[in-house]
Amino acid sequence: MSKIWQKSIMVNELVENFTVGRDREFDEQMAAFDVLGSLAHTQMLQSIGLMSADDLQLVQKELKNIYHDIDKGNFTIAPEVEDVHSQVEFLLTQRIGDAGKKIHSGRSRNDQVLVDLKLFFRHELQQVVEETDKLFRLLIELSEKHKAVLLPGYTHLQVAMPSSFGLWFGAYAESLTDDLEMLLAAYKITNKNPLGSAAGYGSSFPLNRTLTTQLLGFDSLNYNVVYAQMGRGKTERVIAQALSSIAATLAKMAMDQALYLSQNFAFVSYPDTLTTGSSIMPHKKNPDVWEIMRGKCNRLQALPNDVAMMTTNLPSGYHRELQLLKELLFPAFTDIKNCLHMATFMLQNISVNADILSDPKYSYLFSVEEVNRLVLNGTPFRDAYKQVGLAIEKGDFNPEKQVNHTHEGSIGNLGNEQITAAMDKLLKSFDFAKVKGAIKKLIS
Repeated sequence: MSKIWQKSIMVNELVENFTVGRDREFDEQMAAFDVLGSLAHTQMLQSIGLMSADDLQLVQKELKNIYHDIDKGNFTIAPEVEDVHSQVEFLLTQRIGDAGKKIHSGRSRNDQVLVDLKLFFRHELQQVVEETDKLFRLLIELSEKHKAVLLPGYTHLQVAMPSSFGLWFGAYAESLTDDLEMLLAAYKITNKNPLGSAAGYGSSFPLNRTLTTQLLGFDSLNYNVVYAQMGRGKTERVIAQALSSIAATLAKMAMDQALYLSQNFAFVSYPDTLTTGSSIMPHKKNPDVWEIMRGKCNRLQALPNDVAMMTTNLPSGYHRELQLLKELLFPAFTDIKNCLHMATFMLQNISVNADILSDPKYSYLFSVEEVNRLVLNGTPFRDAYKQVGLAIEKGDFNPEKQVNHTHEGSIGNLGNEQITAAMDKLLKSFDFAKVKGAIKKLIS
């Protein structure tokens, strides 16, 4: 197939198909961002005298038309076209003539891909943050709603000490705040402009990289042009770490839910429509949503290693296998967003068992409470421990099934206000409004 940059020699078709692989499939997801990059780049070209005002007007108008076509789903990469960048430039030249051929001045496909990826990742990270926040708010709401409902806490899968649904829901909410710290780091590294680094060694044109940074709503530049290219792979690795952090939280939550829904625990229940049955056992209510989520999230926890193995020991500069990172990251965003969405959906329909601890097998759950009660009444701790232990051995242990935890983060003092304040502070650090304003101005 012919390429817009190709001279006279045609690449062997077998080589072409092998090297392109699934790239067109993922490139279509970047189409809108490719247009945004060109909108900013051409404004910059005009500002430094590499494009006339008339050509800029033509180019900008038609790029915006292409952007709206993409938004409506009316955009595909033709089979004979190499990638999204070539497709956009081909459409532009086809519609407005020679002015369309000028948009590539001062850039390479390398930095064009980089800016497309940065814009795509930034957009996807925002969606992940928003889904994470929805789940966080629900967990805090459920924590407050069920804070007085006790459930067993376990260590080594042995009945240990009293916990509560307030603690359980709140624990996962606070875990998401730490995950958001990881997302914020990934977002900050992503939100830097690589455009103008060209093939990784800059350009002899007097490019105004600060202008494209402002136009695209980036916080700053990747200043060093070699590092801008080296950043490909590093950005993906940091994003992978952030996504895997959320996945770890969701996987543990999913495992808890699968256990809690089983008859041996019976801590929670869901409407029949949200569980699945068995082909031969009519009593079954399987937690398939949570199990699929656990599987997806366990796979996502391998993502940082997959990215690392793709990029480890690569020297500086561009290398073709970097395109394979799309095959790792693009589906990962879809999976983590779906898992967050489904976790929120399921928990909106959860019912908790308010009478779990009436079962005699949970009597020993209060052994520490009894030891502490004796200590508070003056008995030395070691003596109190032995006294309760002997009572358990003799079968004479009859505890008061009450808890009185008042310290920060305990059953009676969950700290949900502080956890929510921490989440709110993190959310403000993303400054999505700035990006939204810049993009709106660029396409208006």
